[in-house]
Amino acid sequence: MTTSSAAGKRASQRRIAFATIIGTTIEWYDFFIYATSAGLVFAQLFFEPAGKEIALLLSFATVGISFLFRPLGAFLAGHFGDVIGRRAMLVVTLVLMGVATTLIGTLPTYSQIGITAPILLLLLRILQGLSAGGEWGGAVLMAVEHAPADRRGRAGSWPQLGVPLGFLLASGMTALMTGVISPGEAYLQWGWRVPFLVSIVLIVVGFVIRRSVEESPVFAEIAERGKQAGLPIVTLFRRHWHLVLLAALVFVGNGTLGYMTTGGFLNSYAISVGHLETTSVLLAAVFAAVVWFFSTLLAGYLADAIGRRSTFLIGFGLQAVIVFPVFWLVDAGGLPGLYVALLLISTGLGLTYGPLAAWYAEIFPASIRFSGVSITYAIGAVLGGAFAPMIAQMLLGATGTTAAVSAYLLLATLLGAGATLCLRDRRGIALGPDNEDEQAVGATVFASAAPAGEVAGQFAGTR
Repeated sequence: MTTSSAAGKRASQRRIAFATIIGTTIEWYDFFIYATSAGLVFAQLFFEPAGKEIALLLSFATVGISFLFRPLGAFLAGHFGDVIGRRAMLVVTLVLMGVATTLIGTLPTYSQIGITAPILLLLLRILQGLSAGGEWGGAVLMAVEHAPADRRGRAGSWPQLGVPLGFLLASGMTALMTGVISPGEAYLQWGWRVPFLVSIVLIVVGFVIRRSVEESPVFAEIAERGKQAGLPIVTLFRRHWHLVLLAALVFVGNGTLGYMTTGGFLNSYAISVGHLETTSVLLAAVFAAVVWFFSTLLAGYLADAIGRRSTFLIGFGLQAVIVFPVFWLVDAGGLPGLYVALLLISTGLGLTYGPLAAWYAEIFPASIRFSGVSITYAIGAVLGGAFAPMIAQMLLGATGTTAAVSAYLLLATLLGAGATLCLRDRRGIALGPDNEDEQAVGATVFASAAPAGEVAGQFAGTR
């Protein structure tokens, strides 16, 4: 490779990194601003006639219901991503999410139009779910499929960084509104709308950036040869259903704990049970997002250095240790205790999230890869994160103690760790369409692996 071509390739990879980070940050800002508002104001604005406790449950339920539509978004985006390309679906999902989020900011409340208000809120949340279900797969494949084999872990962590950044942006924007621009009653009256309306500006920025990147080289080669799968989803479930299930359970171990924070439950608990001030809790969430960002980045480097599987097991080990103490810290330690709890949670989350993109990309064959990673991720989100805040709230209400919530989180963590042990680390496997036969076998410990030395040789050859 000449100096100029190497420099051009590095510049292209930087553009892709920037585009995937910016795009996923905007997508997840939109997604998290809803979850944050669900824990703070939606119970009062859209579900108040149900009574305080039931209204909060209904508000958290709308967070979860959108997850039920993420698999549909993943099916649609996966099909068209494998047939017409990764880049096109990235643009479509970004615009869909932005439109839905902006419209939420314009909705009348229950006191203004009655039952129509929560129905419209739910419909727009479903559109957010469809978009989120399709966005992730395209973003991670653009990053991973452009990357050299020995740097896929860190490249795959780029779009993953958009999740903590989106959470940071959503929490920071809400803290700005509750603490500075529209404190107190003003936030309930109109301030909550501003973070949703800001989305329209972010979408324009994201649209321009994502349109500027090149198509994934893997898909470009598939398209050039006319090897697109006609029905990638059918092939996926006929030949790799067991792989989809195991990989989804890996994400369950991360998502269930993750949505204690990003789904609004821990914020709501700290405010209503711990009697902490709202803006202070939101600033603690900003701190959590920063920690999550750096632990995710670290996990990407660890995934390249010690492997995807080993990094996951370290993260799940940390999660298992902390699921009980985090609530004790909030109960006994007040605001400082909340910061320590969020530090522990966010570190574990990063270690079990950063390597996910590279590992998912390496376990599915090229022609059905978009469908595989998108649908697996969406199923994991449904089984893990979808109703985690609502389940936690129900467990807390039924038992009066967070011990039941911690036991629920521990169970999910152990499921994730168990599924991790069932999958092989495929670090360095060739991702192109010429290697589909190798890609299609050996991803689980229950199946025969590819011939010894093949993958290692390919990996060494990329250095």
